[in-house]
Amino acid sequence: MYNLKKRILVSGGAGFIGSHLCERLLKEGNEVICMDNFFTGDKSNIVHLLQNPYFELVRHDVTEPFFAEVDEIYNLACPASPVHYQYNPIKTVKTSVMGAINMLGLAKRVNARILQASTSEVYGDPKVHPQQERLSRTIAYFKTCL
Repeated sequence: MYNLKKRILVSGGAGFIGSHLCERLLKEGNEVICMDNFFTGDKSNIVHLLQNPYFELVRHDVTEPFFAEVDEIYNLACPASPVHYQYNPIKTVKTSVMGAINMLGLAKRVNARILQASTSEVYGDPKVHPQQERLSRTIAYFKTCL
């Protein structure tokens, strides 16, 4: 029988959305590499996954090239809240730009599918400050990317 198990990289995998995505991908029977530098991610979000033999945690900054054989990449790496991205705006820009370039480069090298995530900041200047993150909007955005 043909094995449909995929090897998937989730950058920013120790964040809130990333950790839940890692759980879901594992439940679907995939191998998951969780990559995070823990600038805003938290190990407590994924510690329960460490016992799973199909889960691998890699402490790595997405601003540096990363090499792995993967079928899919979910690039969620970036400080998403104003508190974090205003604390170190240069780091935020590097994470967003260099992170996307590095993950796209990896996807090209190994012919992997990639999803580039973003925050609600991509919608422009909101009428309401601070802008509310809603899961329904995030899911709708992900669906348009696929």
